Amino acid sequence: MGEDMRIHCLNSISKVGLNELPQDFTLTNSLEDADAILVRSAVMHELAVPQSLIAVARAGAGVNNIPLDVYAKQGIVCFNTPGANANAVKELILAGMLLASRDIIGGANWIVANQNDPEIAKTVEKAKNQFGGTEIKGKTIGIIGLGAIGMQLAKACSALGMKVVGYERFASRLDRLEMPEGMVLASAVEELYPISDFISLNVPLNNETKHMINSKALDLMKDGVVILNFARDLLVNDQDMSVALEGKKVRRYVTDFPNNETAKMKGVLAIPHLGASTEEAEDNCAYMAVHQLIDYIKQGNIKNSVNFPDASLGQKKHARITILGEVSLDPTKVIEMIGKQKVMQSVIQTNGKYTTMIYDLAKPTDEKLNQALKQLPGVLRIHLT
Repeated sequence: MGEDMRIHCLNSISKVGLNELPQDFTLTNSLEDADAILVRSAVMHELAVPQSLIAVARAGAGVNNIPLDVYAKQGIVCFNTPGANANAVKELILAGMLLASRDIIGGANWIVANQNDPEIAKTVEKAKNQFGGTEIKGKTIGIIGLGAIGMQLAKACSALGMKVVGYERFASRLDRLEMPEGMVLASAVEELYPISDFISLNVPLNNETKHMINSKALDLMKDGVVILNFARDLLVNDQDMSVALEGKKVRRYVTDFPNNETAKMKGVLAIPHLGASTEEAEDNCAYMAVHQLIDYIKQGNIKNSVNFPDASLGQKKHARITILGEVSLDPTKVIEMIGKQKVMQSVIQTNGKYTTMIYDLAKPTDEKLNQALKQLPGVLRIHLT
């Protein structure tokens, strides 16, 4: 990497992350000449990006704001930072659960409204009954999605004396040793609906999960259930939720994603998208995003990509080439062109749609070979380090 790499920030990025950039990485205000982009919530679907762009790093977990497949076809690797904000989101879910159980907000608002009452110390004793509630100890929480946030939430709820039931679509990937003692795994999401006092949604938004909380799902739940949505707005069908709140099927709907419907609904506790908005989470996400960019740009390794398969050969000791391609890309054709005697070590990973190939070579490829590799059927980009 002889030339400086130019990094453009679409959002404000924590200095804890930006300070990690090497001296040959330069921040630029110009998108037009950027080699990589750091982003948080800015929507990129209609954004025209330059041909020089090789990577996008999202300082956060959700990537609905990034056109992943469009960028993949251009050979642009997209990263996210799973787990970096998990503790912040977990803590806010716990806060949401407690606020839904006890009318703390209503009580605090009563104090503000009556702050000029000279006898407030006495009148509060009469008023406080309307703000009572229930405890969470002994209650059952159903956690849908046991990734970084879901698993941390399970441990915290267990420690608070709650019964924990979890559902994970890809249960075979779970580390059972990470689960708190006594936690029950449901084999189907429908199993946790009728037994849960609280239900926390901790899944990504996709075609399978959109409006997963609808009238059919709500009908299976306990009367007076509390729904906690700190994942994505569209996991819940707002019209069906409104009906459930009116009929007291749902006691409270706590959401970190208010919209023009839920903001007006009685029984909704809306929080202004604060899940990952802590100093620590923003620092963690920025730090992780920057280091993933550095590892790809300088070492050719890919970790936590959301469009290309992850692959790594560790610290570079030789000339290295990373080839991004469609799944149809034939590795034998690549080897034929590079030459077997040049390959020191290699790794090839596919995700069913795209392929990542990394080769450590005895000597660097020349420009003629690079151009020939770019012309191979299925090759989207080659990245030399």
